[in-house]
Amino acid sequence: MSATSVLARKWRPKNFAQLAGQAHVVQALTNALTQNRLHHAYLFTGTRGVGKTTIARIFAKSLNCESGVTATPCGVCRACTEIDSGRFIDMLELDAASNTQVDNMRELLESALYAPTSGRYKVYLIDEVHMLSKSAFNAMLKTLEEPPAHVKFILATTDPQKIPVTVLSRCLQFNLKQLPPALILTHLQYVLGEEKIPFEIGALNLVARAAQGSMRDALSLMDQAIAYSSGQVDEALVRTMLGAIDQGYLFDLLGYLLSGDGPALLRIADDMAIRSIAFDAALQDLATLLHRIALAQTIPQAIADDEPERARLMELAQQFTPEEIQLNYQIAIHGRNEIDLAPDEYAGFTMTLLRMLAFASQASVAAVSASAIKTQPSVVPKTLIPSTTEVKASAPVTAAPVVRQEMGASLDWGTLVSQLNLQGMARELAKHSVLGSFAEGRMILNLAPQHKHLQSNKSAQEKLQAALGEYFAQPVKLVIELGTSVSAATPAAVEQQEKQTRQQQAEEAIKQDAFVREAQAVLGAQIIENSIKPI
Repeated sequence: MSATSVLARKWRPKNFAQLAGQAHVVQALTNALTQNRLHHAYLFTGTRGVGKTTIARIFAKSLNCESGVTATPCGVCRACTEIDSGRFIDMLELDAASNTQVDNMRELLESALYAPTSGRYKVYLIDEVHMLSKSAFNAMLKTLEEPPAHVKFILATTDPQKIPVTVLSRCLQFNLKQLPPALILTHLQYVLGEEKIPFEIGALNLVARAAQGSMRDALSLMDQAIAYSSGQVDEALVRTMLGAIDQGYLFDLLGYLLSGDGPALLRIADDMAIRSIAFDAALQDLATLLHRIALAQTIPQAIADDEPERARLMELAQQFTPEEIQLNYQIAIHGRNEIDLAPDEYAGFTMTLLRMLAFASQASVAAVSASAIKTQPSVVPKTLIPSTTEVKASAPVTAAPVVRQEMGASLDWGTLVSQLNLQGMARELAKHSVLGSFAEGRMILNLAPQHKHLQSNKSAQEKLQAALGEYFAQPVKLVIELGTSVSAATPAAVEQQEKQTRQQQAEEAIKQDAFVREAQAVLGAQIIENSIKPI
């Protein structure tokens, strides 16, 4: 099969009205064409197969259609038909991946100086423009600064970060989005309906998800599915073709996770291995299912009434807590990211399941432990506050918890922060706070007032909350409040004080060192204060 499949070529949109998605780009270009407010250079960014070159060709037709500059090119004049077939003499398409050198760019720019041969504008479409060399970009920049009136540049790239800022600043930039599976599904239904090819909706769902936002990839996969299934697009055959996991497996996995049945989880993994199901795709589908369960828990109306699996989704939404779904979703995502690092995919997949099972078991133990502790309020306080004094507890209570939560001792916030392996703003938030209270899964942190900007950083709070949940092996609800005078007690303040103390000790040790004092006395040596660093 060619790089561009049969269906992808046949059903490539010929005008803006036929384009699936990218309404924000279409609207902007339509307004520019209608109002004749045209820029000399356009940059289309986005992942593969989302419509960058397709929109560029439609735009070229809009500029050169014999009916005039229009947002609705006729599609039948010589200019439109030649652009569609790739024969329009005034439109040059250059693949920067194979034409990176400055000589190629100079040759192109020299031709731009001449007036169009038959069209209204000369259009230069440079695909994967980020692949150009630095010298090629410099050559292009001169033309972009003072472009001829008859020239339009359309640049396309999957990696705009590699384009020099000097070039970016001279282009109108449009970011094309990945297409949602629902939109791809609708388009596939239309295409197969027009092609008069029978299909099962479940098969199209599989292809729409596997395409990962690319309509071109979806149509290429559909070509394969048609060939694989001998003309009828059947769900079971498409699932086999894609190596996709049957949703029934996923529901069974979550059911066994609920019941804590480890052997049953491994039996499912073994059966998947026998059937050559891709474990990486299975983790992706598992994360998708957990996302749908989270939707069912928080926004039930988001699950359509005619959804075939609605009843099972709603059942699992009731059986799992929202915190368990969020935790398992994170484990599935991380498992997929780490699967290439595992000894093999089977090991990576089963390790992810065992990790879910371990956290489920710990959460159950934590719940039992919390229940036991509540029966002895005189032994363990409900609110745990920072202190250097340990609270003694009776042996039966301190022996019960399996999780790492210090239920029988005061919680040292500074020590806990050092064990959470936090990074970035989440670490700053934790270091500039002190523990106000921690009871029944709800933790209140008092934030130093001078760092109140961290209170509005939702990403930092979410990362800190997730790290706490992982540490205690149970969901933690994090609340950040501004404190009045907590600066001196924060881990950051303690760390700074310890650093100053170590520095003072190092300086004093140097001053009292016998060799240093002798060097000062005999040689007149001097100590350079800011060169002293504690080891």
